[in-house]
Amino acid sequence: MDLAPRPPLAELPTPASLRGAGQAAAARGEPLVVMITLQGCPYCAIVRGHYLLPMRREGKVHAVQLDVMDRKSNLQGFDGQLTTPSDQARDWKARFTPTVLFFGPDGRELAERLVGIAVPDFYGEYLEARLTEARGKLR
Repeated sequence: MDLAPRPPLAELPTPASLRGAGQAAAARGEPLVVMITLQGCPYCAIVRGHYLLPMRREGKVHAVQLDVMDRKSNLQGFDGQLTTPSDQARDWKARFTPTVLFFGPDGRELAERLVGIAVPDFYGEYLEARLTEARGKLR
């Protein structure tokens, strides 16, 4: 039996259903936070590792990720239709990684997107402001 400590989760989960994930988040009074990511993107790793994963572990956000290059996985959209993570990102016009979006259970965006990391020193404040705005519109 291996008792060595396991490394912390390095990825956000990828949902099978945005509709289901959005409803689960709303049931907790939270927006669904979706990060559009790209494997190997160093800025995505910063947003995920320094902000979204710690907040998720502490129960402060309901966050998931979609890989902009994933054309094989099935994903149920907010409308119930099947798509892929890549096609969904394209439909949202999320062209840059990382892009962080904030959704209500109906798939409506509740706050301005966070695109890239313009000023890393203030990213946490920008994220908190968007979450506060999204939570206010959710209620």
